[in-house]
Amino acid sequence: MSDLIKDEGECAEQSQPCSGVELIVSPKDKDIGGFYVRRCLPVAKLRSVGPWIFFDHMGPAEFNAGQGIDVRPHPHINLATVTYLFEGEILHRDSLGSLQAIKPGDINLMVAGAGIVHSERERPEVRETAHRLHGLQLWHALPEAFEETPPAFYHYGVEAIPSVTIDEVPVRVMMGRAYGVVSPVKTFCDTLYLEAFLKAGQCLTLPLAPERAVYVAKGGLIINGKDVPQCSLALLTPDCQIKVTASSETRLALIGGEPLGERFMFWNFASSRKERIEQAMADWKAQRFAKVPGDEQEFIPLPE
Repeated sequence: MSDLIKDEGECAEQSQPCSGVELIVSPKDKDIGGFYVRRCLPVAKLRSVGPWIFFDHMGPAEFNAGQGIDVRPHPHINLATVTYLFEGEILHRDSLGSLQAIKPGDINLMVAGAGIVHSERERPEVRETAHRLHGLQLWHALPEAFEETPPAFYHYGVEAIPSVTIDEVPVRVMMGRAYGVVSPVKTFCDTLYLEAFLKAGQCLTLPLAPERAVYVAKGGLIINGKDVPQCSLALLTPDCQIKVTASSETRLALIGGEPLGERFMFWNFASSRKERIEQAMADWKAQRFAKVPGDEQEFIPLPE
């Protein structure tokens, strides 16, 4: 993946004709049981961006004391999930025996591979008081050679994620390589995931990637004269430098990387092989997946 190419100390102009924005996705709210998410991927007009096949913006959700998220155990295959919080906390449990509280700024990477089951709940002490939950959850496909890799769990604390300042714009490189720094988070192919914080009027030239899209978690962007409003995902033109300008105080996420080809998806399953999805459906219906230690009593049934 190529890094940024620009003059230091100034916002670079486009080096070649570039439309900048190919498509803007305006997600609809989806109730996932107690709170709403905005789902940008997959949608009818955009099934993936590089290896990324799923993108949810969670919340911000407000919970009263005694309330919170309770996502019962459910399975995944042939993909990896990436959870990143702006506010709040999620308690992750999985069938490998992992037990991890995810806090703002951490990267939680769960590699489903041949199959994993996990739940997403909250610690009792979090539920005791009113609280908020706000963040992103993404899935990326695994290359065919790694689809059936043994499941694994990786957690990277906030201090492990590299930061860099570009023209006074703070950037965190969560996965992949950009702006001369490399994230320690495990990848299986050319993968990019970063966030940046811009004040009104600031600009940032984005790193190149085979495919890429920018999500406006807060604020708004202008790209080649086109407005990209809050809570929208803009698919960007490949193979050209793109400068974004913040129309207000803005938090953005950039995703991209190597496209991996078609993936079949049903519920929480994704695979390059349709028959593998059907096998996973049958296995979950028959409860042949491993159980989650400490969370064995409940599960989400296979949707009909």
